[in-house]
Amino acid sequence: MVWVVGVLLLAWLAWGPAVLVVAAAALGVPRLRWWVQDHLQVSRQVAVRTVGAVAVLVAAVVVVPDGWLPIPPAPGVLAAPSYVGRPATPQAVAAELPTNPQLAAPASGRAGPLGLQPHVETAWFGLQHCGRIEVTSADGLVALCDDRSGPSLRLVDADSMRPRATKELPAGDDRSACPGGAAYLDAQDRVVVATTDRSVLAVSTVTAEGGLGLRTDSTWDLKPFVPFGDCVVAVAPDWSGRVWWASRDGLVGTIAPGSGDVGLLDLDEEVQHGFAADPDGGVLLATTEAVHRLSAGPDGAPQVAWTAVTEQPSGTAPVLVDGGAVAVTDTTEEQLAVVFLRRGTGEEVCRQPVFEKGKGAVDADLAPVGAGVVVANDHDYSSPRSTLLGFTSTPGIARVDLVDGACAERWTSDQVAPGSGVAASWPNGLVYAWTKRPSLLGVSAWYVTGLDVQTGRSMWGVRAGTGLLAGGDGARPAIGPGGSLWMGTLAGLVRVTDRG
Repeated sequence: MVWVVGVLLLAWLAWGPAVLVVAAAALGVPRLRWWVQDHLQVSRQVAVRTVGAVAVLVAAVVVVPDGWLPIPPAPGVLAAPSYVGRPATPQAVAAELPTNPQLAAPASGRAGPLGLQPHVETAWFGLQHCGRIEVTSADGLVALCDDRSGPSLRLVDADSMRPRATKELPAGDDRSACPGGAAYLDAQDRVVVATTDRSVLAVSTVTAEGGLGLRTDSTWDLKPFVPFGDCVVAVAPDWSGRVWWASRDGLVGTIAPGSGDVGLLDLDEEVQHGFAADPDGGVLLATTEAVHRLSAGPDGAPQVAWTAVTEQPSGTAPVLVDGGAVAVTDTTEEQLAVVFLRRGTGEEVCRQPVFEKGKGAVDADLAPVGAGVVVANDHDYSSPRSTLLGFTSTPGIARVDLVDGACAERWTSDQVAPGSGVAASWPNGLVYAWTKRPSLLGVSAWYVTGLDVQTGRSMWGVRAGTGLLAGGDGARPAIGPGGSLWMGTLAGLVRVTDRG
């Protein structure tokens, strides 16, 4: 009987939940069921030893520091291919958009993996979800993470994948209403992050002695301006260095970095996404009712320069593209569309419907690619449970360009990227997505997939995780140092690099 259990266990690990279904169906055969009942006599001593071994294993996992163990794979490691496609050839994206001097170098300017014998490595952080990853000028990683104990910042070594320093962030009274996550990495390698207790912190990634570490440089308390029950959901710098913030209920403010003086404007519209700063000194913000261009008045307080009304809540933050335009999303008559507005006036230039009517939604940011953007479909994705047992959300990744004052849908891919968006590498000409393949065997296999930014063709994909905890759930792919691609899952970090 022991060998039968062993075979079933190995088959389950290899092929996933379908093995349990087959085994349960086999027990419907009377002779087999009777045979199993006759041989299910496990001694008390064996049972005690088994329970003891499991307890020792669990205790060892708890004691081992975060990042020292790989993420354990879920059953079904042989039920999906480990690699598909072929390596890509670099084809740089032509982009003329200048970058904000107050921000760290954009990830889109780094080259990611080409799919040349890709190597997947993981670091297990327990049940800590690191949804946002930034790269410092010293090629270190800063991850904004969250678990049941609250949010934290983690400084991660890009080679070992282990945390070098951890800083717990203040937690508010109602974390379900104010989940946090608004942050950016500035040009001085400081993480400016909005905390759930209605404050904004500037956290340096270098200690006072010059070593690697996390220390708070500045704290701006916004409780006198943001009432209890509201929370800060967006934070960004304009090109002059002024810090802008917005609350969920529509309060928009500025912080003068030197004096800490706060200016305030009440839009009285719900805000769900972040800012985009333009070279002319203003910022753009999408609410559930409109897109606003804001600028600072003589006293530093925000002022509305123009407003463009939208039909439905924008599922993305505004994104600047070449040609003096800004891209957002809008939904009219159940049809999701990418909309381009003139940055100077807010005038609508064009709109391009994407995906099928009634089957398009977006929550992740658009990825700029020169004069266009790439958008990933989030329709039918509600939580990690919606992708259990081989299920996926609605497929769709599309590129829309602004060409000679008109919208053009360049391509649409049938890849599925549930809730995680995409990241573009301008030097390589690839778009990276955290994708999922449907499975009749009930196996949830997740892939890093590289798509050609010009054609939308899926060039390659490498299996990077299996099971519920391999889902990104709102995390975004991040292009790291040395041609690496990083992803924060529900269990830790994943890194993909080329072997060549």
